[in-house]
Amino acid sequence: MTLRVKFWGVRGSIACASPDHMKYGGNTSCIEVQAGDHRFVMDAGTGIRNYGKVILENDIRRTYLLLTHTHWDHINGFPFFTPAYDPRRSITIMAGHLKNQGGVQNVLSTQMHNPMFPVPLEAMQAQLEFKDFEAGEDLVLFDDLTIRTAPLNHPNGSTAYRIDHDGKSVVYVTDTEHIPGKPDQNILKLIEGADVVIYDSTYTEEEFPEKIGWGHSTWNAGMRLCQAANVGQLAIFHHDPEHTDDVMDDIAAQAKAEWENTFVCREGMDITL
Repeated sequence: MTLRVKFWGVRGSIACASPDHMKYGGNTSCIEVQAGDHRFVMDAGTGIRNYGKVILENDIRRTYLLLTHTHWDHINGFPFFTPAYDPRRSITIMAGHLKNQGGVQNVLSTQMHNPMFPVPLEAMQAQLEFKDFEAGEDLVLFDDLTIRTAPLNHPNGSTAYRIDHDGKSVVYVTDTEHIPGKPDQNILKLIEGADVVIYDSTYTEEEFPEKIGWGHSTWNAGMRLCQAANVGQLAIFHHDPEHTDDVMDDIAAQAKAEWENTFVCREGMDITL
């Protein structure tokens, strides 16, 4: 029994298709989790288009999609998620920030309304189920899998997820903005003792002061949280589109020099705990 994570999209804000973004990848947020025989996916950025091919190739009939939030870079791959158009598939879509704001179905439907998109949500023939919850609640997808959640500091809200399976744990913490000198207690509680924490590291420390209020953090802040909470490894995630491969190489080197238990997420990276 293992806990496996594959990164289908690691970029933040907007997808980047350029020669300068090949090493780390240009697709936006999408992470596959495999826990024993169970599979599900977190966020529906542009990376989910390629993950959809895996579902069809392996004839996976039941899919769960957990959304951190519904800003464009985390949902604009959803209209291109091919399994959603297949009547043989069942897809449950969950979000923790919209329960009192019209619900996640309304947001995904609006994204596909005229004149923004030519194909409406109703064209998706899969059995779609939409579930809204409050960030902070525990989720039950499978009997042998625990999923805890926590609210994050982000405009319009965002949800962090912790997955525990067979003694291993991974936490997905994006998008969130830290307050200098004031560690986020919601995050600290959620990540305590985790094996891997995937953390919003959009900005460098030098860039951060000009971006206050935009809802993102730095790898330095993530490192401090992980060290305080006895986390095994920090995964640097949600790369700024202005951060080319050369910039990301520099960030990787700086982070590794500061704390050896760090790595920078790359599209296609596959880790097993």
